[in-house]
Amino acid sequence: MSNKHGSEVWNRDEIESPCVNICVIQPKTRLCTGCGRSIDEIRDWSAMETDERRDIMAALPERMKQMKPARRGGRAARLKR
Repeated sequence: MSNKHGSEVWNRDEIESPCVNICVIQPKTRLCTGCGRSIDEIRDWSAMETDERRDIMAALPERMKQMKPARRGGRAARLKR
């Protein structure tokens, strides 16, 4: 792979971080609200093997669903009262 100047660009063949720069750890779940990883996973990410990263990436969508607060009905629920 080359950059726009024609020189070789170093390219790693690994899974990128799921970090979205919203780094807030939920006290109850101990997971990051931005990416869904645990503190240990965030800390160890750069040293993990590709398979470990892939497993974590596969688990993140379900983790993120579990962290979303349950809706209480919003405006429709208030109007029913």
